[in-house]
Amino acid sequence: MKNMAMKELDNEIIKERSKSIRTKGRQSQPIQCEADSVAGCVSQRACVYCGARVVLNPITDAVHLVHGPIGCASYTWDIRGSLSSGSDLYRYSFSTDLREEDIIFGGEKKLARCIDELVERYHPGLLLVYATCIVGVIGDDLGAVCKAASLRHKIDIIPVESAGFSGNKSDGYRAACDVLLRMIASEEAVPKKDNCLNYLGDFNLAGEAWIIKSYLNEIGIHVNVAITGDSTYDTLLEAPSASLNIVQCAGSMGYMGKRMEQIYGMPCMNISFLGLEDTMDSLRRISSFFDNYFISSRAEALIKREYELYAPVVESCRARLQDKKAAIFVGGGFKAISLIKQFRELGMEVVMVGTQTGREEEYDTIHQMVTDGTVVLDDANPSELETFMLEQGADLLVGGVKERPLAFKLGIAFIDHNHERKHPLSGFIGAANFAQEVYATVCSPVWRYLNLDGI
Repeated sequence: MKNMAMKELDNEIIKERSKSIRTKGRQSQPIQCEADSVAGCVSQRACVYCGARVVLNPITDAVHLVHGPIGCASYTWDIRGSLSSGSDLYRYSFSTDLREEDIIFGGEKKLARCIDELVERYHPGLLLVYATCIVGVIGDDLGAVCKAASLRHKIDIIPVESAGFSGNKSDGYRAACDVLLRMIASEEAVPKKDNCLNYLGDFNLAGEAWIIKSYLNEIGIHVNVAITGDSTYDTLLEAPSASLNIVQCAGSMGYMGKRMEQIYGMPCMNISFLGLEDTMDSLRRISSFFDNYFISSRAEALIKREYELYAPVVESCRARLQDKKAAIFVGGGFKAISLIKQFRELGMEVVMVGTQTGREEEYDTIHQMVTDGTVVLDDANPSELETFMLEQGADLLVGGVKERPLAFKLGIAFIDHNHERKHPLSGFIGAANFAQEVYATVCSPVWRYLNLDGI
């Protein structure tokens, strides 16, 4: 296996990416990250438009209109399982369906007609128009079209400047945050609510936002708005009235937390509700911020009750998973850090860690947490994932939907930690769900019947 890995590393594309791959104990220099993908390499990073769409799409009562070819709307249609307690308008994927003639002569008139039709049919309070690669090339003025339509219909119609060729998924996150900041901006001073926070970077994929809200409500803290899981236009406008921002997904929402701190003087706290350890630590740090005895005592009571209920589930799975090896490839570095802790809770060794949009400080933390010999890589391509999973002897890959076929082809167990799952992975119940899924997947008898000699 090591000879095969060395042959892969001799590949020209791998050489160009050598600064983005580190093995602990062998290289000491920082990993190269937050850069555009290597030309000619099949990148795991998505485009700017995709990054913006996954952040904004959970706004449930908005019309989401993609200005571009139909493939762009299809690519991001229903890619997040974000659950809604109200409107399901966000489930629709609207497109201007730009064709060859539109690209030659411009698509602004077609965009204006589409906006008029959507407003007439659905009467939304908010309409978001996403720019795609081709719009950046032909130069359609989204701002002017949206402004004219907004005046015409007396509703907020906001352009999302997410044209491709200008960066990667992380730039899309920032474009989405800029839209949200523009949306909630107020010229008047906003009074603060007592014991109130905003929950940033949770998209309610399988009801996680509801679980965390129930925890915080029980201990006496009100969740003002989740940004953007199960959010509405009206609830988002209330964001400046909170006393604190907590950020689950630092990759997508860290920028917004920092900007709100600059604009509104609202403190920002990175938290994680993935795994028993991080969930307990986050609840304690949040309750400590409000400096209220009753909140802190209720938090401790909740932690004690939930831990006693779900920790035995994790422990029973741990007994069967000792010494198994896990590989991680997820979107952000903060999630990867939490997953390393979760695998420690399960007695498993992490032998490979990769992210799509990790930052240097997150990779530094990862490097400190993993053992010598662990491979750490940024924006891996499928060839690299295959090489290092086989070389490291991984029993399980935790990743997104794009990685599932690769893992199964290699005879490696797989868990989707991204868009398509149907069960929550946050909070105490999420830790138990994760442990049970890891056990069921890694210890499935199906792996005994595989013949991988032909790979």
